[in-house]
Amino acid sequence: MPQHGTYGAVAEAAGRRVARAEIEAGGRVIGYAQILRRGPLALLSRGPVWVDGPDPATRRAALRSLGAAQPLLIATTETAEPGAGLPLVTPRHVAEIDLARPAADLRAAMKPKWRNRLAAAEAEPPDIRAEPVTRDTLDWLFAAEAGQRRARGYRALPPGFVAAWGTVDPDGLRLWTARRGGERVAAMLFLLHRPWASYHVGWSGPEGRAANAHPLLLWSAMQALAAEGITRLDLGDVNTEDAPGLARFKIGAGATVRPLGPTILLPPLTLPRLGRGR
Repeated sequence: MPQHGTYGAVAEAAGRRVARAEIEAGGRVIGYAQILRRGPLALLSRGPVWVDGPDPATRRAALRSLGAAQPLLIATTETAEPGAGLPLVTPRHVAEIDLARPAADLRAAMKPKWRNRLAAAEAEPPDIRAEPVTRDTLDWLFAAEAGQRRARGYRALPPGFVAAWGTVDPDGLRLWTARRGGERVAAMLFLLHRPWASYHVGWSGPEGRAANAHPLLLWSAMQALAAEGITRLDLGDVNTEDAPGLARFKIGAGATVRPLGPTILLPPLTLPRLGRGR
């Protein structure tokens, strides 16, 4: 998502400077990078996006070239790039679902307990709806989700980010809700950055939890997104220390957990070698 054009446009709307680069080697484009700048710092998040898988030496050289063109570049790459820069932070892990697989394979990949909860929800399903994403629905969702976020100790991008996303790409948001007796009892919001989508925020009240609404919401979203041509669903970070319940939910849904590269510093110049003091 941070390398998609919509993300860059949202950042620009918020006053950030955005640089976009094509990376060439041997007369052909091998990758793309979107870099956000704020003061002397530049941030390359989950990039570059490589084309045709250049070899590790070429990727390292490209990253160093990007660093040389910035005052001070901090990068979190999609995969580890040993030797490309100075490590700052150990790798995060993300959960992803390959939506290009048949529905039967997606369901088979779910953990047994998660699949059982889904089956229980399907036996007495709440009313699942794809709702229009409006200011009113966003205000309702973020108001409901704020208390849940505080109680569970996780973070989310501010509501203004989502509103800006919908302004830049009016067809870039999807909201599914579960209802009982006409009242919303759970919801999930997704951001589209085609051909991928990202789970952004979810909420469930007591009735939603009792009805196992979240497994049914996610399963409904997976099928609908796949039908739209979305090939991969990013469920975000897996943090077993600060948000273990959310991590279990993502893993149980059949997601593949993989590490990103570490956060590295790509200095503009080769750091001087320190000599022995006298």
